[in-house]
Amino acid sequence: MSRALNGIVNAWEGKLKKSQAPAKKRANSLFTAMSVAHVDDDEIHPPGEVYHVEKVFSNGDVYMGQWADNCPNGHGKCLWADGCMYVGNWCRGKTKGKGKFSWPCGATYEGQFKNGYMDGEGTYTGSSEDTYRGTWVSNMMHGKGERNYANGDHYEGHWRRGQPHGNGKYLWNNGNQYIGHWRHGKMNGNGTMTWANGHRYEGSWEDGLPRGNGTFRWVDGSFYVGVWSKDPKEQSGTYYPCNSQSGSFDWDPQEVYLVKLSDCTINPGENITVFPSQKTVNWPCEGEDSQKHSSGRSHKTNDSRRRRASVDGSLSNAEHSLGSESDSSLDGSSECLDSGREVDERSGVQELDMSSGYPRPHIVLKPTKKQGLTISKGHKNYELMLNLQLGIRHSVGKPAPATSLDLKATAFDPRDKTWTRFPPQGSKHTPPHQSCEFRWKDYCPLVFRTLRKLFKVDPADYMLSLCGNDALRELSSPGKSGSFFYLTNDDKYMIKTMKKSEAKVLIRMLSAYYNHVRACENTLVTKFFGLHCVKLTGAAQKKVRFVIMGNLFCTQYAIHRRFDLKGSSHGRLTDKPESEIEATTTLKDLDLNYIFRMPKSWFQEFCSQVDRDCDFLEHERIMDYSLLVGVHFRDMSRSGKLLHADVNVSADRSPIGNGDQTIDGAAPRLSTTDLDTPSYPIRWPSARLGSNIPARAEVTVRNNGEAQLVGEPTGEYYDVVLVFGIIDILQDYDISKKLEHAYKSFQYNPSAISAVDPRQYSKRFRDFIFRIFTEDA
Repeated sequence: MSRALNGIVNAWEGKLKKSQAPAKKRANSLFTAMSVAHVDDDEIHPPGEVYHVEKVFSNGDVYMGQWADNCPNGHGKCLWADGCMYVGNWCRGKTKGKGKFSWPCGATYEGQFKNGYMDGEGTYTGSSEDTYRGTWVSNMMHGKGERNYANGDHYEGHWRRGQPHGNGKYLWNNGNQYIGHWRHGKMNGNGTMTWANGHRYEGSWEDGLPRGNGTFRWVDGSFYVGVWSKDPKEQSGTYYPCNSQSGSFDWDPQEVYLVKLSDCTINPGENITVFPSQKTVNWPCEGEDSQKHSSGRSHKTNDSRRRRASVDGSLSNAEHSLGSESDSSLDGSSECLDSGREVDERSGVQELDMSSGYPRPHIVLKPTKKQGLTISKGHKNYELMLNLQLGIRHSVGKPAPATSLDLKATAFDPRDKTWTRFPPQGSKHTPPHQSCEFRWKDYCPLVFRTLRKLFKVDPADYMLSLCGNDALRELSSPGKSGSFFYLTNDDKYMIKTMKKSEAKVLIRMLSAYYNHVRACENTLVTKFFGLHCVKLTGAAQKKVRFVIMGNLFCTQYAIHRRFDLKGSSHGRLTDKPESEIEATTTLKDLDLNYIFRMPKSWFQEFCSQVDRDCDFLEHERIMDYSLLVGVHFRDMSRSGKLLHADVNVSADRSPIGNGDQTIDGAAPRLSTTDLDTPSYPIRWPSARLGSNIPARAEVTVRNNGEAQLVGEPTGEYYDVVLVFGIIDILQDYDISKKLEHAYKSFQYNPSAISAVDPRQYSKRFRDFIFRIFTEDA
């Protein structure tokens, strides 16, 4: 029988090799030919013993390989009557582990299998040179992977149920390229399309087409910014020519839809006609032995099989064949947070096991959400927002000659300010609008234009963030100074209303500030992008001054804790229980129960920059500033054990194209608990001082009865990512602060209050910061 069986197998393999000849040229097999020893089928073997068999079934299927408990167990080869073949590992009659599946058409899959399904890392090579390398779940491309299409197109990024979904990059064979967010195989969300001729569209997409706020750029530097829609009636925007351009402008934005996107269709790829999980064989163990062995399996396994049973079929109808049950199977356990942390199902509390005898602190990490209330029509500051957006669009968009970074002293003159009138009906220089009449003032416009250039802020992106179709968000309560804060919808910029005294301080120190940030590329002080004023006409004559700043917490990492640190103790406690602390709660010095240990290179740069920034602020007679610190806790278990890094990326702030380095310089260790919402970008952003710094947070405790500013270290750590910067730098040591210092000195320890001389403040601030930030040994 062995000779006859080998003859059948050899003939079958010869036929299969002939049909797979093109595929064989593309890749070598993972497996060599397997020698098989014939065993008499009537021989009795004890349960669990693994031995070799050669079996020919009545339907023409052939199996050769290791066998135990009446089914394949171990390494084996199966040839089906229709020409499909599998060589690899088996477990209780199912393909499991590493293996290779071949189709008669010449297509192959090499990689991981699980319970008969392509599941894990694997490579599919189609008969038409269509190749996918990446992660699979239940026979479908799901997770991170790249695909080379037969026509020369290429996609790398995230997949969901066989289609691009999440962050990804698609390169067409004609040189066009899209980098951004995808949904169900179409461009959807924020993304950038770059054509082969250099033209570029950046902005929002919906169902594969530009929709919402966006900017179209020409290679000569001119750009069109506005609201995009395939319906011309909904399209609106403004064209901004380059400095050298003259003459009339005649261009229809619909050209993007009708012409430029016509050669940017997404390749559907080659379909898999039959899946390995559909190639079942009625092994003897499927009978009574199967029932005996399966009786001890959990109900969860049976549920998983039922869920997986729904995914067989072509990739094109995968979305319909997967119901709500399969979502839980594909997208991870509901017992885990997005970042992959294990949490208590009832409270979400994480306990740190402190064997050193200290109390066990609880950390409650609540879901992060966007701050603030959207300013919509009817809001008391709705008209103010419209005025602000109209003014910024006017200031940033008007043509200006190219400027050098070497500014003349006259650019910093406090009298260098321009007024512009905005009547509702419009004027020669301003568009008509639906708000009330107002006047707009720009302070030192050339300086702030040059600062934006120095900080590498693109004018179109800046205008789109502040003046796009999305409304601003107002933070729920004003700051200590009475100022109100507004955030842009993409979280890139923060707008702060300010007192006249604060505006004077900024203008006074503007020249020194400019020279400082120019000399210190990695300065930690607040980045200022514009200083403006809105003056309402009529009886009110109300003036609102505001400054535009960078938002420190615009990062792809979810901020779980934030601390405002000054180095003083008086009034520096929020006194909130852990259960009431939200991700947006700003904690203070006496709430801090960590020492942050940074890698040596980062710590040395940090110390040097803090010294330089504090010297600058001391020289400018500034005090009452603070170090704002955001802490992102990387994966940790209920016992406090550190696991691996995670990244939180939202669709409207994807860090694509910011570099390929991981935060620790090594290959990223990724969590796949949530496959529906990708938890990492295509390109990992490079860490820079103040942003995305890897560190360890050592837990500290304060002795009862002692007002310790810094607690005692416990030797217990959390793996964290830090974001930090120096804020509130517009308070000088004026007469009001001197009086405050004198008054409070009678009641409290003079060294513990905030209002102290700038030199003393700087020394105290540095001493405190260098105690809570240390080098990681």
